[in-house]
Amino acid sequence: MAGIERVRADNFKQFDCVTDFSDHHYHARSKSKEKKNGSINNKNTVKRIMKEWEILEKSLPESIYVRVYEGRIDLLRAAVIGARKTPYHNGIFFFDLKFPPDYPNSPPKVCYRSFGLRLNPNLYATGYVCLSLLNTWGGIGTERWCPEKSTILQLLLSLQGLVLNEKPYFNEPGIKPAWSWESYNANVFVLSCKTMLFLCRNPPKNFEGLIAEHFRGNAGDILRACVEYLEGRVRVGFFNGDGAGADAPVSSKKKKIKVSRKFKGAVAELYPKLYQAFNGVGASLIGLPEKINVSESPAGGIIGKLKRFWKKITA
Repeated sequence: MAGIERVRADNFKQFDCVTDFSDHHYHARSKSKEKKNGSINNKNTVKRIMKEWEILEKSLPESIYVRVYEGRIDLLRAAVIGARKTPYHNGIFFFDLKFPPDYPNSPPKVCYRSFGLRLNPNLYATGYVCLSLLNTWGGIGTERWCPEKSTILQLLLSLQGLVLNEKPYFNEPGIKPAWSWESYNANVFVLSCKTMLFLCRNPPKNFEGLIAEHFRGNAGDILRACVEYLEGRVRVGFFNGDGAGADAPVSSKKKKIKVSRKFKGAVAELYPKLYQAFNGVGASLIGLPEKINVSESPAGGIIGKLKRFWKKITA
């Protein structure tokens, strides 16, 4: 799995039990008010859920945050930070979980907070999560949910390492989309940036502090990655974050990577919105421009075509 080095949200607990579950996907879908344990009546299920809490509290990596609910032990929400050297780097991705009444005999239900965007073959715009461990996709042996061995921690690590990986294009089974993994990564990065904006504007309950602190500390890396990618200095998804400070200079490379006009336009449009959103949470943006301009290369656009045409007819 790619590295997770980043500026940590040190003031936000990795694991905590809270009370407000009003915006949780599976609470909102309930037809009637659930009692304290939701639909959980089995003592063995309650015991297993408490064991899951214990494992999460002790063993969560610093890039995953979890909130459970005092009034609804059948619900859980997790925030997963995208790893470095993936197109998801420095993004935050939210998953709402619900334990079924017969847990752990059946895997939990999981909904991805997508904002209507599909930035991974396994994560649908509807929030549906396609994963062998959830028995929502094919698999054999330990790839599928095992009541005796599978855990929520294992599930969250799978989402981070196997789903939000460096080349998600290859997550798509069978026939691949009509583009390369590089162009797929470019599209994913754009959608990840849009997700950041949605989160800044409408943070999930109980994670407002994490979102503000995370983007306050990582805004410089995110914006500098936009510049590196747009100017073709680094292949999308492989920004290494050299110089963690917001005022660190952008590296210069002689060999440029070809960047599509569509990607340039999308990043140029998103950049000032990201800058404004990060500035709003108190990020230090010294040395970073408020916007970036897309300059048309001599070989591109209408002028480039006219020059090539004139050269051809006068040769």
